This record gives sequence, structure tokens and C-alpha cells, in this order.
Amino acid sequence: MLPDAIKDEPLAVALAQFDSAAITGGHKQFGDVTIEVAPASIVPVLTYLHDKEQFNRLSTIFAVDRYPAEPRFEVIYQLQSMDRNLRLRLKARLQGDNPEIDSVTNIYKGANWYERETFDLFGIHFRNHPNLTRLLMPEGYIGYPLRRDFPIHGHKYSYKDE
Repeated sequence: MLPDAIKDEPLAVALAQFDSAAITGGHKQFGDVTIEVAPASIVPVLTYLHDKEQFNRLSTIFAVDRYPAEPRFEVIYQLQSMDRNLRLRLKARLQGDNPEIDSVTNIYKGANWYERETFDLFGIHFRNHPNLTRLLMPEGYIGYPLRRDFPIHGHKYSYKDE
């Protein structure tokens, strides 16, 4: 069942008809629709939106750390349909102990860099990513600098081979 805030949104209704179990929440704020999706459903949902709803552009993927709350992480996907002049935001919430979600690089090629950046800075693993390696931090660096529990003072830069 769709949340009241988005029950009249055509995209949310279409997505609920496609897979109602995939939608875990949602809201509308400042005219923008956000739909929360179960992490296990991210690939089918994005495939549907790409193929059937013409969301042909992935603007970005980023994460939010809600530490100490659980689920700790949110992975956010910003989509755009150039043909329909629509924007949509999807969120998937991940537990903090072993955050991972399927890669969407097979749907959107540009997801490659966004997923690597999110992995590098938050430690979120993207399953089936073709090259999930560090992008900004040096290879072998220990830690994820955008996590809220990352020490901001007195951190000794550590590498795996030290």
C-alpha cells in the first residue's frame, strides 16, 4: 500500500502496480517525489523505470549516514526522464553492520563512478560492480571518511601494508 503522501502520484501508482512489495515508503516535498524502495528490489525497480517509464538519465547516486540510527545508511538515486521532463528520487535504506546493495551499472553505465565514490567514502558495497575500487582515497587506505563515526581529529592515516 502506498503512503498517503504519494498515493496520487502517477509514478508511484505505476511502480506499485509493477511491484507493490518493493515500495517501503515515500513522500513529496517541494514538488519532488521520493519513493523508498526495498534494497533487494533496486535492480528490478530501476530496470522498470528505465525501460517502461523512460527514466533514461541517472543524475547521481549518493549516500547519507544516519548514525547512530538503524537502518544506518540511505543510498539515494536521482533519476530524470528527458522525454517526459520528470524527476524522481529513490531511496534504499541499508543496515550499518554490512551495508551492501546490488550495482545498477548494467542499467545505467554512469552509475560506475557514483557507486565507486559511495563505496570509497561510506564503505557501501555494490554487489556485481565491474570494478569496485577506491576512487578518491589511496588504494589500501583504511576507513571511510564520510561516515559519521570517522574520527575528525587525531586520525592516523593507515594503510593495509603498514
